[in-house]
Amino acid sequence: MFTVIRDKDSAACAAVKQKLVNICRAAGKPQTLVRVACHELESWYLADLTAVERGLEISGLRRLQGKVKYRAPDYLANPARELERLTGNAYRKVSGSRAIGPHLSPDNK
Repeated sequence: MFTVIRDKDSAACAAVKQKLVNICRAAGKPQTLVRVACHELESWYLADLTAVERGLEISGLRRLQGKVKYRAPDYLANPARELERLTGNAYRKVSGSRAIGPHLSPDNK
């Protein structure tokens, strides 16, 4: 399965998603799973601390998943800042996303 995950960057979530779906279809990948984080992409990472732990090679993060703020990270004012704090500044937007992405679970709800 091919998956595209993107944050909305102040655009309308539905419009962003439809544009990505259209691009995937035109590229011959009609079965692509497209997801748009309507707050910040980092919210997804905070909801999957196992992926963060593996991607950034920081042990002990997954045990924090039971905390309310990591079970419902969309309520955090600044998920990116929280992720930086949680990882001791090991998380950076581009390099951190590249490291964490391969470990995200598509079944994580």
